[in-house]
Amino acid sequence: MSKLVTIFGGSGFLGRYVARRLAKQGWRVRVATRHPNDSIFVRTYGSVGQVEPVFCNIRDDASVRSVLSGAEAVVNCVGILAEKRKNNFDAVQSEGAGRVARLAAEQGVARMVQISAIGADEDSDSDYARSKAEGEANVLQHMPGAMILRPSIMFGAEDEFFNRFAAMTRFGPVLPMVGGATKFQPVYVDDVAMAVEKGVLGAAPGGIYELGGPHVSTFRELMQQMLDTIQRRRILINLPVWIARLMAFGLTVVQWLSLGLVHNNTLTSDQITNLQSDNVVSGQHKGFEDLGIAPVAVEAVIPDYLWRFRPSGQYAAIKESAKNLRA
Repeated sequence: MSKLVTIFGGSGFLGRYVARRLAKQGWRVRVATRHPNDSIFVRTYGSVGQVEPVFCNIRDDASVRSVLSGAEAVVNCVGILAEKRKNNFDAVQSEGAGRVARLAAEQGVARMVQISAIGADEDSDSDYARSKAEGEANVLQHMPGAMILRPSIMFGAEDEFFNRFAAMTRFGPVLPMVGGATKFQPVYVDDVAMAVEKGVLGAAPGGIYELGGPHVSTFRELMQQMLDTIQRRRILINLPVWIARLMAFGLTVVQWLSLGLVHNNTLTSDQITNLQSDNVVSGQHKGFEDLGIAPVAVEAVIPDYLWRFRPSGQYAAIKESAKNLRA
């Protein structure tokens, strides 16, 4: 019988790429998610019955234990960028990661891959970065041989980075941003999934890996690259931190007044704190080169999915070519 892997958050941005890769390797894939009915699409990644979405709440022992039953390996892709009710940073990224590792160890799961983030730091002023570091420590306490992956910001067809800002260009001539000088090392989501695959297959040792793409760019440079790709001209304005914090406070107040019905995932104070620090590999840990992976550059991928934000959409290339026609 094929080996079984449980992927927490397996229907999310990174998780679906991991699920697809492991299904191609012949593994049975159990996708643990809070919304299995919205994750039916993962079944198409393998043969009938090979990939199955199942319900799981990472905050509950019994729920996590049930989806780990019979698994040979576990991957935890669960993470949040903004807190919502009980799903706060501590409960999800710190305690949740530790719960997965503890119960995996109890059930004799052989290998674990934990998705963390560049900038994870127990002493950080950011709750996101602090909880990511605490999650790493909790995982290693129970699964000392685990692979910890710290990717920079990930891009790909379903990303919430380039897609989000490209969509904002449709609403006016100005594109606001916070932390325009902050450096990033964007990494292609499938390259990270390839690293996960190596960890699950035992083709790479455990430990901490920092994963960054081949180029380092500032936030402003990435936004300009996005604008060039979608063939739009917009004025890039870097908001002062104090104005950004006022906006974040206002959005949070709206969330409070709505009793959580309106969720602020647009801009939070914690995100602003994160944007004050560069998001690039430190060189203090292993990386793609240690995994034998050559990361893909941003410019090689984003035209394939950002074309829909061009003024002429799918016809942009045809119209450009038509300019060269002679009468």
